[in-house]
Order: sequence, then C-alpha cells, then structure tokens
Amino acid sequence: MPVIDTRRVPGQSASSTALKALRVLEAVAAEPRALALAEVAERAGLNKSATHRMLATLLAAGYVRQDDHSRRYSLSYRVVSLSRNLLADDEVMRLARATLEQLSGASGEGIHLAMLDGMETVLVQRVKGTRIVAVDFQVGDRSSLHCTSIGKALLAFQGDESVDAVIAAGLPALTARTITEPEVLRRELRHIRERGYAIDDREMHDDMRCIAVPVFERDTPVRMGISCSGPATRFTLDYPEQLRGPLLAASRQLSGQLGGRAPVPEPQD
Repeated sequence: MPVIDTRRVPGQSASSTALKALRVLEAVAAEPRALALAEVAERAGLNKSATHRMLATLLAAGYVRQDDHSRRYSLSYRVVSLSRNLLADDEVMRLARATLEQLSGASGEGIHLAMLDGMETVLVQRVKGTRIVAVDFQVGDRSSLHCTSIGKALLAFQGDESVDAVIAAGLPALTARTITEPEVLRRELRHIRERGYAIDDREMHDDMRCIAVPVFERDTPVRMGISCSGPATRFTLDYPEQLRGPLLAASRQLSGQLGGRAPVPEPQD
C-alpha cells in the first residue's frame, strides 16, 4: 500500500493532484510485476478515471512505462536517477557496509542500517546473517519511531520539536508492550541517550526483540543507525544486552570514520 499519509501534509500548501500522482507511483513501485489499471487504482485508493490521468502524467514524465501488448504499467529506470544521490552517498555507504559485514560476521546475526525519513525510518542496507531462525527485513522497509529500537535510537537524538511532532501524530499500540504514553516515551528516550543504545522488547511485534545504536557524523544531526533483530524465542531478554558491546563499538568506529563522535554511555548497573 502507498505510504503517503495526507493527514501529515498541510492542506493549504499541498497539491492534491501531486499527492494522487505520488500515490499512484508508489502503488506501481510496490509490486515487482507490471500492474493493470484496475490493480493500480485499487492499490492507490483512487477510481480508475483519476488513476488513468495520473498514470498518463507519469508516462509523459518518463517515470512509468506501459507494455504495448499487455497495457500493464511498471516503473521506468528514470526513477533510479531520483535516488542516486541518496543511495550512492558513496563513502558513507561504503564504510557503513563494511561495518555491517564486520558485525554480522562476528555475531552471525543479520545487521541493518536505517535512515531517518520524517517520522519513520527506512532500511537502506542489510547484511544477512547465518542464523537459521531470523527476522527477514528488506531494503526499503519502513518503521515507526516510537515502537522500534532503531526508531527510538534515532528519535532520542533529535530535538524536542521532533519528539513533540511524533507524539502529536499519535503513538498507536502495535502490541501490548508498545509505548503509548508520551511521558513514558520521553523517559525511554532519556535512558537511550544515557546508555547509547535502544531495545525493542516485543513492542513492534509480539515475537521480536531488537537492539539499535545511532551513528554520529560531523556537523550533521543524527540520521542513521545500526540495528539487529531476532525472534523472541531466540532473542531472549538477555541476548540483546550481550550484543550491546559490539554494537556500541561499531557505532564508535563508524562515527569516528564519518568525523563524528559517539558519546560515552553511562556505566550499566
């Protein structure tokens, strides 16, 4: 389904037509196969007439292509040009990849790099581990900030206005353990800043625990972090604590390579 949330877009400054076109573009992008008009309309939540107009615009702009025989729609490679600077971020991504591979090799776990994107995180790099039972996230997956380790790890190092905005947007419960009270979330973020890492103890999914650390860059607000997730049956409550040392060391290493400096966590009891 499209991820654009029109409730977060100021009504007076937003173009409803542009938002519809982007919803259609995301609907086409969400499937690896080409889609018929009716399928695009259903996924975008629009009627066929409006969907056809949006597709015609995207075709004219070169971001969508249509098969001459099946008349189905798919993305064109022009879309790649939009993201090349984000995905290429060249040296940063190369160094991050090396760090992920080092962590995964030492732990056997799948390791992820995610970026802050508005009020969500998006997974931009992953290294698969060797564990048979694992959580299989994919590049491009998005997560909320209040109920995931990576989301909380990044949110903890944002300004008060960002935290207030996340709270104002709502803290929906995904499980019985999701933090839904603003003051509880604020207290959790303070603890994360003190210890340097965040844990998701079945807050996003009933059978998953995660641990994450932020990465610090020179003269840049925190925008990325490293995380590791696993099923709760294997990721017992003490296991993320065992991973915190290697993850904190990786954060310090990568932060230093990027000209930043990870704060020294307070001693744990």
